[in-house]
Amino acid sequence: MLPPLPERLRPKTIAEFVGQQHLIGEGKVLRKLIESGNIPSIIFWGPPGVGKTSLARFIAEQIKLPFHQLSAIDSGVKEVRRVIDEATTNGKAILFIDEIHRFNKAQQDALLGAVEKGIIILFGATTENPSFEVISALLSRCQVYVLKPLEREDLEKLIAHALIHDEVLSKKKIEIKETEALLKYSGGDARKLLNVLELVVSSANHEPLTVNNELVENTIQQKMAIYDKSGEQHYDIISAFIKSIRGSDPNAALYYLARMITGGEDPKFIARRMLILASEDIGNANPNALLLATSCFQAVTMIGYPECQLILSQTVIYLATSPKSNSATTAIGAAMQLVRETGDLPVPLQIRNAPTKLMKDLNYGKDYKYAHSYEGNFVDLEFMPDKIKGAKLYDPANNAREAETRKDLKKLWKEKYGY
Repeated sequence: MLPPLPERLRPKTIAEFVGQQHLIGEGKVLRKLIESGNIPSIIFWGPPGVGKTSLARFIAEQIKLPFHQLSAIDSGVKEVRRVIDEATTNGKAILFIDEIHRFNKAQQDALLGAVEKGIIILFGATTENPSFEVISALLSRCQVYVLKPLEREDLEKLIAHALIHDEVLSKKKIEIKETEALLKYSGGDARKLLNVLELVVSSANHEPLTVNNELVENTIQQKMAIYDKSGEQHYDIISAFIKSIRGSDPNAALYYLARMITGGEDPKFIARRMLILASEDIGNANPNALLLATSCFQAVTMIGYPECQLILSQTVIYLATSPKSNSATTAIGAAMQLVRETGDLPVPLQIRNAPTKLMKDLNYGKDYKYAHSYEGNFVDLEFMPDKIKGAKLYDPANNAREAETRKDLKKLWKEKYGY
């Protein structure tokens, strides 16, 4: 079985690279290092699909060192130490870590000694600013090279190269009549561009083939599902995830969680959305949901992938199977609307603060009744401004916990609010 088109077209010579001429053009800094064979540890920083992995593999082939590749999404300290032990036994090696920004501090610390001693040459790839995402001790031991987004000219050159040099496409009669749709779905990502091109060609399954915008659009709509962290799919998946939890379906929620994890979604983004949901959709039906969601966010921030997927899974299941209430959401919504409609109403004098004699003379705090001085720690006192006296904003939901709350409020405020 043939590998995918992006893998088949990985550049084998420096002349085959598309883009990044500021680094690998004639006389440029990275090209000089490659030609000298004296390669330091490197952090490649740039958007997806601009050649970070291809450059790392190419350099490894040029300097004839063993090449180990790990993904920060599904690897941890154990895998890093295995590579270091192997390099220590067999000699120097290159360790390439994709999405190195997802390694937490402990995982990055595990690399320091081996990088310092030269046991491994570290190549890290990141789409995030390494100044914020890579610990300073490791960053100081690496050169950082910024890879630029591919231009339209680069992407069209890549399409032409694929049709001529790929062992499969070069044998077919293919004419590229329009490229706008191909470039749109690539989003400047060479890997996506080649995947889309291969999908369009394989789906058509006839020759000669004319590739135009209509053919690409139809093919994508019918067959392709890309998880794009910045595009429409991103919002569709997170929407489905939240609605599955809200709808008390842990199986669907776990499925969409897995879609996001495998797509490389930031775990803090996932945990942040669950933190919001814990109040928005569960609220006082189960206050522990907010505590667990808060702990989840703190844990994934400290741990990162791959271990934090277990914490995310536990929290998803808990939230999905928890009783639901949006009464806190509707209450603050109603309160905000009331404020917009009524403006800055004066606070009743009896509950105003009175730190000075003048304020006391103006009756600030006069007739205030301290609730703890009365039976049941309750006193029937008006706290709302006069103009909206008796306004009811919170309506307890129909769940076991808030049903008790409704009874308590009804007992306290039956004449005023009619709970």
